[in-house]
Amino acid sequence: MIQRLLTLICALLLYLMSGLSFAETERKAPSCALTSMDTLQRYDLQKFQGKVVYVDFWASWCPPCVKSFPFLNDLEHDFKDQGLQVIAINLDEALQDAKDFLAKQPANFTLALDTSKQCAQAFGVMAMPSSYLIDRKGIIRHTSLGFRPETAKALRTLTQQLLKESGEQK
Repeated sequence: MIQRLLTLICALLLYLMSGLSFAETERKAPSCALTSMDTLQRYDLQKFQGKVVYVDFWASWCPPCVKSFPFLNDLEHDFKDQGLQVIAINLDEALQDAKDFLAKQPANFTLALDTSKQCAQAFGVMAMPSSYLIDRKGIIRHTSLGFRPETAKALRTLTQQLLKESGEQK
């Protein structure tokens, strides 16, 4: 409970101070053990290497996450054929909380669980949601903390640029 409160306070501060935060991190995306939300099979995030991956950490108690899901659906729909993979990693302590959220906010992209929080720690998640754009070589190229609808266009543009860049480097 305290961890949720601290995360929420950090997200609120980031929201108020910066709106949209991008960082050119240029570091290798960590290897993460994830569990598929639909099949409960385990896999590693590295299985998506070769695609541009938009990783989004979210939780049911996160108000900006409600606003980000329609954007993620659109992103997946519009760019999947160009090599984009959207994966949203849930950090709820109770699976039912995530299921209740998804009943109201359907997701047409890959959903995973990070029950051990190992993946969130490896990425250094500091806000909800936290998003990471990863290129085809597995390098984190952009980080976004929080989500506001008015930032969707910038996120979309960055995704398009990375898809084009990655396609040229291939």
